[in-house]
Amino acid sequence: ASSEGPKKLLQLYSHWMSSCSWRVRIALSLKGLEYEYKAVDSIDPSEFLKLNPMGYVPVLVDDNIVVSDSLAIILYLEEKYRQRPLLPLDLHKRAINYQKYIEENVSPGAKLPWAQYHIRKGFVVMGSPVSGYVIAALEKLLSEFSGKYATGDEIFLADIYLAPQLRNAITRFSLDMSDFPLLSRLHQAYSHLPVFQETMPENQPDAPVQTTS
Repeated sequence: ASSEGPKKLLQLYSHWMSSCSWRVRIALSLKGLEYEYKAVDSIDPSEFLKLNPMGYVPVLVDDNIVVSDSLAIILYLEEKYRQRPLLPLDLHKRAINYQKYIEENVSPGAKLPWAQYHIRKGFVVMGSPVSGYVIAALEKLLSEFSGKYATGDEIFLADIYLAPQLRNAITRFSLDMSDFPLLSRLHQAYSHLPVFQETMPENQPDAPVQTTS
């Protein structure tokens, strides 16, 4: 008989407001992987810094393997857990998915018009930097590849990155989406999917409790 005990659950160190963490939650959910949610605000900071000296989320712990950065985590999951692939077989569509690594976080001190301007510019033209990253011209780029979702009729890596970006643009920065019919349609499609609903920031264990008057 094997001397090995039961395999530990994956552990995800996360924060409810982190879009990068949200991406990883979506990937875990799509692959049907159970995990223990570790809210970074509820643990000793020194414990977390031992896992990731940079001090940012997300961090995934898989037995004795520690992976930080949302892209690295998602690609690790894709390589190790082959069920429900996050990348299409078609090489052209796969390349488009690789272009969707979008950083949507804006400095907390940034003014709303600044955020709206840069998000809008990112949706329209190539090469608009936000927080050191390049936001792709999504509306134009996806027009020839989209189906029900960003690059076809299944959820892939592009959607994992796009869903939080769109939600932040619309809900946090009140971006007028009238010029972006394709992105608006995708946002609506994502909002009806359980895998996105259950992983939304407000549905996480460390999210503030919503009260009604």
